[in-house]
Amino acid sequence: MLTEKIGAFASYLMENEKSPATVEKYMRDASAFAAFLGNRELSREFVLAYKQYIIDKGYAARSVNSMIASVNAFLEFLGRPECKVKSLKIQRQVFCPEEKELTRAEYQRLVDAANRKGNERLALVIQTICGTGIRVSELRFITVEAANKGEATVSCKGKTRTVFLVKELRKKLHRYCTEQKIKTGCIFITKTGRPMDRTTVWREMKNLCRQARVSPSKVFPHNLRHLFARTFYGVEKDIAKLADILGHSSIDTTRIYIISTGTEHRRKMERMRLVI
Repeated sequence: MLTEKIGAFASYLMENEKSPATVEKYMRDASAFAAFLGNRELSREFVLAYKQYIIDKGYAARSVNSMIASVNAFLEFLGRPECKVKSLKIQRQVFCPEEKELTRAEYQRLVDAANRKGNERLALVIQTICGTGIRVSELRFITVEAANKGEATVSCKGKTRTVFLVKELRKKLHRYCTEQKIKTGCIFITKTGRPMDRTTVWREMKNLCRQARVSPSKVFPHNLRHLFARTFYGVEKDIAKLADILGHSSIDTTRIYIISTGTEHRRKMERMRLVI
């Protein structure tokens, strides 16, 4: 049974320097596929059947493609590349749904709400992610030493990049470290001294929604990264540079971050005045 291969697959992924989050996701998707296959013999027909199964379950196209990528990696590990299947073709989005995009005003209200609740750590986490464009999993690289130097060396997904910390953020980080008596290492830590994980940040941000008057559908760490990307691109108009800052291997990924809202897209079309 394929379920017996899952543990070895995890070791294979770690040997190939996949991040813990990627290993967890690939394991979850591979386990779901193995459960679907059961005791039946592996074949491309069953992989295609699984692809149709997750489509029929109503998953979004991007989610389907993400799961297929995990299954294809599992098949490669098993030495069965002939069973791999193609991902769904997705038309590039022209604009972002307004109900999902975090605005600058909403970002400000989230920071204010965190401060009113006395959660200075969360307020600073939100500003650090939004002020640098880092992933929530990269918070552990924001150290006392990085704040002193004005830049952090971030390693993720097999790539290393330098992330600059602006003057105002450095001042806030220094003040927080002084107050919390943090003299070295990771700044955003739990009571036990371990770096904050994405689950903790996600949960604490969700608890701000009502007080900040922001829809929960907009409040998650990755949306802060999107706000950074849109703001940077609005100033620089340099998508290649933005891709480097965000740590993207492909500019196509970066394009997703900078698409405008439906409202902005509609406003631009109105200014065209092509209906006479």
